[in-house]
Amino acid sequence: MRLNASALWKLVGLAGVVGVAATGALAVRADRKRRAYTPDEVRSRLHARFAQATTAADAPRVDLTPVKPTLVQRFSRLLRRRH
Repeated sequence: MRLNASALWKLVGLAGVVGVAATGALAVRADRKRRAYTPDEVRSRLHARFAQATTAADAPRVDLTPVKPTLVQRFSRLLRRRH
């Protein structure tokens, strides 16, 4: 079966419409799921996420050692200074 150019573009357009409709359906489903929470559930989830974020922020920090620039980096820096 051989398609001419107009039939091919119609199929491409139809695929685009189907893609947009599917994306909209997924967005509506996610919104419906998000709205199903009670205010107490939302509050408890926010408190849990905050506690998780603060414990991650208290993790020990690692000091990074400086790295010498490569020959290419030094050369490019030298060229930038001349202009």
